[in-house]
Amino acid sequence: MTLPLLLSLPHAGTTVPRRLVENCRLSKTQIVRDGDELAREIYAPLENEVNCLVSTDIARAVLDMNRAEEDVRKDGVVKTHTCWDEPVWKRPLGANEIQWLIDTYHRPYQRRLSDLGRDSGLLFAVDCHTMAECGPPVGPDPAVKRPQVCLGNANGSSCPDEWTRILQRVFQRYFPGEVTVNRPFSGGYITRFHGTEMPWIQLELSRGPFATSEEKSRWVSAALNDAVAQIGKR
Repeated sequence: MTLPLLLSLPHAGTTVPRRLVENCRLSKTQIVRDGDELAREIYAPLENEVNCLVSTDIARAVLDMNRAEEDVRKDGVVKTHTCWDEPVWKRPLGANEIQWLIDTYHRPYQRRLSDLGRDSGLLFAVDCHTMAECGPPVGPDPAVKRPQVCLGNANGSSCPDEWTRILQRVFQRYFPGEVTVNRPFSGGYITRFHGTEMPWIQLELSRGPFATSEEKSRWVSAALNDAVAQIGKR
């Protein structure tokens, strides 16, 4: 059975656009470390199980699909520093380069999510992430040990609390560790903005070594199947 779900993978890419490569000071390892490492290995196998999956090849260190266009912080839509507080560029990007990134990659990604969100056959959408086992320097919880799973519903505004509690219970069924709601993440731009179009939940999985990527993928699949079965009856 195909699950009536939309999955978004905004941070699984590692590509720096060709026109910006020479100005990027990050190594491949730093680019991978700033993004959602192992997200593609965990979530991409679910593509054939759901209605639709949207992803990007562009690295989070360059352009963050989970930020608003207007977010000009150093860890904003177009980064000046990674979440590990490493400078991204040899020279600051110009206004034209920033606008090019937004026009070429950010806006089409958001339009795609909005277009798919108009499909009345979808039950809810999941913004899929992985997170460092302990909080990085640039973030809400520096050096703090994180749960195995965090579900974010923008503090109740992007997905009904009842549905979120169902999701928490089914993830607790399959994951051996702590499953939290809105801690340390309550949901980024995608969850908050597109949560006005249809129900959205942000899913964060710890990159801790408590299971392999294959096991985490199977557990996510099982949890989502159970959640759809329970929510679909309501």
